[in-house]
Amino acid sequence: MAADDRAPLLKHDENEFDPFETSRKNLRKLINSNEGAPSETISISGSASVTTLTELDNIVAVFVVAFDIRSGNVIEWCVPDDTDLDGVEFKAMVSGSHTQDTDFVYFRKDNYYGLACFENMRIQSEIERGCRMKSVGILATSYTTLYRHMQFLETQVRHLLETPGKYMQLKVFYDDRKGVIPLNEITMDGLRPSPLSTPSTPSRDLLPEMKITHPAGCFSQFLQFFGNQIFVLWKLALLQRRILFFSPPPIGIVCYRVYCACCLGHHNITNIMGQNPQPHFYVNVADIEALENEVSYIACTTEKIFESKTHLYDVYVDNQIVKVNSPGLKEILKVSDADKDKAVQLNNQRASHRFEVEELGEEQGFDEEDVFTNFFVEMNDRIFQMLLEISNSQDRQLTSDHMKTMGLDPQGDRSFLMELVEHYGIDVVLMVDNPCCPK
Repeated sequence: MAADDRAPLLKHDENEFDPFETSRKNLRKLINSNEGAPSETISISGSASVTTLTELDNIVAVFVVAFDIRSGNVIEWCVPDDTDLDGVEFKAMVSGSHTQDTDFVYFRKDNYYGLACFENMRIQSEIERGCRMKSVGILATSYTTLYRHMQFLETQVRHLLETPGKYMQLKVFYDDRKGVIPLNEITMDGLRPSPLSTPSTPSRDLLPEMKITHPAGCFSQFLQFFGNQIFVLWKLALLQRRILFFSPPPIGIVCYRVYCACCLGHHNITNIMGQNPQPHFYVNVADIEALENEVSYIACTTEKIFESKTHLYDVYVDNQIVKVNSPGLKEILKVSDADKDKAVQLNNQRASHRFEVEELGEEQGFDEEDVFTNFFVEMNDRIFQMLLEISNSQDRQLTSDHMKTMGLDPQGDRSFLMELVEHYGIDVVLMVDNPCCPK
């Protein structure tokens, strides 16, 4: 992948204050030069109160994965040293990584989420067969803050490739950023406050609303890549189908597609069963047994063998080609006229929001994630709210006018709507007839 394609995804929010950023910059500067104190003694510190008032990292482990010519992928080092990292060596260094110079990957390990940065360095060594490959990663209780540490992990993997065995900076990082595993319930996208919280432990209810944020450019590239097909993915995500993205490495950008696809299905209607979609991110053959028991997931892989295992997924996305197994879902693959209208509406909202921000002279404040997620949340809320209202009416009849009000095509989206009301158990009578000549 060209550097220009990858760079926007690695751009951090310049307006977000990170108390550790100055220390990380100093650390990177010292790594890249031999001036100053020995890098092994550097302390990465920051204001605990500031990090508490944003969102806690809750990092539970830091690790290094290396490729050994005899043993393959191995956990070279980790802290705490008793952390269960079984299988992480094949997630942090994905299948096909050897074809790349650099990459990054998001993944899930049990109830934790991980981020690892990979680098393949060419060296003059017959023993290592001309290359040295490592990944440096972290595990946390939530995926929503992992991106903050991307640059640090990239710096550390280069540091360890050039000076193997020097782990002190990672140890200091862990000591400063480690989180205490709470007794309260751990969810897939964060932590719910415990009813047993004491005054010394601030309740999450008192903190600012958690905002799921990934690097700038994530959503614009998602829209560019799939075009109007994002509304096909939207329908499949809203139906809570098992969606698997396939792509050869690099996998980092595909992890962002997983995240964006999850955002398509979010809503705020509490009377609807099931939770908002949660990302699995990267999966490999070791996850097959776990995936067999999942009724809904969104994930990605570099392993082509998954394509033949059709019982593991409902939707297989091979780059820009979307495939389904069920005949009932094939009609949903067609982009309807209403989908094209929604695409225009979304692009107009993005352009309008950007114009307003630029007019105020706050171009850096343009938040494409908010525009994107709000568009789909509002659309999903409108659809579910109307379906619930109709189900509570006397005749429970859902007409073409209702569908148009929901932003759906009475003919092109009929199959989708039938799947939707059946999946969520919404009791309505669909009064829209099948067209005699389907498009």
